[in-house]
Amino acid sequence: MGGEATAHKHGRGRGFRERTIEIYIDADACPVKAEVYRVAERYGLRVFVVANAYINVPRDPRIERVVVSDGFDAADDWIAERAGPDDIVITSDIPLADRSLKKGASVIGSTGVPFTASSIGMAMANRELLSNLRAMGEITGGPKPMAPRDRSRFLSALDEAIQKIRRRRA
Repeated sequence: MGGEATAHKHGRGRGFRERTIEIYIDADACPVKAEVYRVAERYGLRVFVVANAYINVPRDPRIERVVVSDGFDAADDWIAERAGPDDIVITSDIPLADRSLKKGASVIGSTGVPFTASSIGMAMANRELLSNLRAMGEITGGPKPMAPRDRSRFLSALDEAIQKIRRRRA
């Protein structure tokens, strides 16, 4: 996978190089793709930009555009099937965050708030509550626009996740 000689995606074998950290972006509505590209370039990491439609990506051999069918949750399924313990998933989709955490991946929301095993239950419950309030017409509109502090928090969270994986591997 990814041009690296690995015996297994998450395993180590004699004579094989350790697989690089991979970043999976749930890209359809992701406002921090450019930030991910910059950080990935700095660390030499592989990025998968997964979407239901064509999205421009930089011309870089480490950045791969993945266009999935426009079936319900097709991008989420593609990411959840591949992400693992030494990977990072960037998503605002709470069910995808939950699936990715269960696979051992680090997960960061686009505002820079990491999803963790201890926070995902509350996030799922809050999502359900907000869904019910929207259905009753109590809440209209979407999330707040990205603020500069959100981008800064995102960059810090991404850097921290990369460093944590690197320390765990050392």
